[in-house]
Amino acid sequence: MNTARIVVLVIALGAGGVAAYLASGYENKPAPAAVPVAASLPTTEVLVARTDIGLGQIVKPDDLQWQTWPANAASGTFIRRDGRPDAMTQIAGSIARTPLMQGEPIREQKLVKAEGSGFMAAILPTGMRAISTEISAETSAGGFILPNDRVDVILSRRVKNTDVGNNNAGGNDVVVSEIILANIRVLAIDQLPKEKDGQNTVVGKTVTLELKPDQAAALSAARQSGTLSLALRSLVDANAAESTPEEQMRRSAGVNVIRYGVAGRQLTSQK
Repeated sequence: MNTARIVVLVIALGAGGVAAYLASGYENKPAPAAVPVAASLPTTEVLVARTDIGLGQIVKPDDLQWQTWPANAASGTFIRRDGRPDAMTQIAGSIARTPLMQGEPIREQKLVKAEGSGFMAAILPTGMRAISTEISAETSAGGFILPNDRVDVILSRRVKNTDVGNNNAGGNDVVVSEIILANIRVLAIDQLPKEKDGQNTVVGKTVTLELKPDQAAALSAARQSGTLSLALRSLVDANAAESTPEEQMRRSAGVNVIRYGVAGRQLTSQK
């Protein structure tokens, strides 16, 4: 037997031994431990919006669907299938008082039954009134006021100097301005209760405001006295608490006087 064959034979025997050793080690390896199965949490079906539902939209059964939620995460204000299996039919025809996002749980507080009334009457909170007044781009922050924004209503009028306590002045008229309503919610611009096609400005001719009865009377009287302008409030100011009666009295105790382009503060007499 020549040397080459001996070498090949030795290599083959060594490879076979290694393979046998590895095979025996694999067979003796313990089986992997079973992965513990997590205990399943109790679930419930909650009524949610199938698609986005806009402000003032009439809710149809196709806009709703049942969705599985963890039972301990479902709020008591959610509508559950086990408690109200016919909720889709019962809610159909309601009007959305606020926008609802896709997948958002339906709450009764965000819906209202019109019962034959118009949309605006349906979404008005208890005790509030909707009143409209004419506007233009110049009197409505250049058209950047949108429905659901908060504004101050400013009355500007022309009076005699003597009417604002300046008895020594001549008879020339001056322009006075004052905030007659503060932190007022805009319900609609023209007949748009929401943004149209996602636009960020609405230039209209009429604005509808949400007012208390005494505020509505004050606005109606102010329209006959001069020019009304709307001042857009920032979101931070809009969320601030309403001013106290004492602060409102101090604000109404004077007017801003515009004389030759210079603004000043003039107190009015208190009765």
